[in-house]
Amino acid sequence: MLYKFKSKATGDLIMLEPQGKQILKLIGKEPGPQGIILPNEMLAAIEALNAAVQQEELAHQAAKDALRDNKEKEGATLSVDGPRTISLKQRVVPFIDMLRRAHAEDKEVVWGV
Repeated sequence: MLYKFKSKATGDLIMLEPQGKQILKLIGKEPGPQGIILPNEMLAAIEALNAAVQQEELAHQAAKDALRDNKEKEGATLSVDGPRTISLKQRVVPFIDMLRRAHAEDKEVVWGV
């Protein structure tokens, strides 16, 4: 399933189901087939997404630091970057932009309609 977020203030935003569900859960919305985010809910949603991004970045940095410390103790010189993945920040930036623009124009964001 795809999530297609729509607003009269912006273009459509399409996400795969896992990422759409994750974002909806982070903002306190039921990740069902249909829903709405009202303008008065958008600032809190943006704050929740920013907090989740910050938490993920802190956890990622802590994991890198722990791996680096372990490698230094073992005397290894391996890279600690690991595989490249798409971060939560990269996924939520377009959604946050949609919420900001919709809020500025007092328009809701809907999906599944």
